Amino acid sequence: MKYLKTTLMLLCLALVAAGCGIYSFSGTSIRPDVHTITIEPVLNNAMKVNPSLANNLSEALKDKFKKLTSLEQVDMDGDLVLVVTVESYDVKAQGVAKDETPAQNRLTVTCKATFENIKHPEENFEKKSFAAYQDYDADLSLDEVEEALCDDIIETLVEDIFNASVAQW
Repeated sequence: MKYLKTTLMLLCLALVAAGCGIYSFSGTSIRPDVHTITIEPVLNNAMKVNPSLANNLSEALKDKFKKLTSLEQVDMDGDLVLVVTVESYDVKAQGVAKDETPAQNRLTVTCKATFENIKHPEENFEKKSFAAYQDYDADLSLDEVEEALCDDIIETLVEDIFNASVAQW
């Protein structure tokens, strides 16, 4: 019976904390008067262009906000506005083998994000840089591994951008 009371008390406390609107169990700190978000299509300004990267990043950002927030996504004039631009898409050698050839290569994607909270401008940030990378065996061509690497990189970028904007980590 004591265990049941304790569990019930903890459950009630959790519901009160979630109901206040400032904190949620997804880790977001969206204020109760914020209801909508506009996520602009990601632009790709990188010198080397992966044709699907910008679209995949846009969709991943929309999915993340849809899954972890109750914000309605609108095409324009949201309470929150997120603009992301891919700035670079680079492959560089990472380690050297005994015969002085690269042992690994690193694909790095760098983005800049601007986040605007119309109702609470103190939470805004402009052109904040985010980067993610994945290493791969130099014996493989980028074409062979690019899709899987980009999926992992996009996941990292989305998590970082989400945390910086609505989780404010």
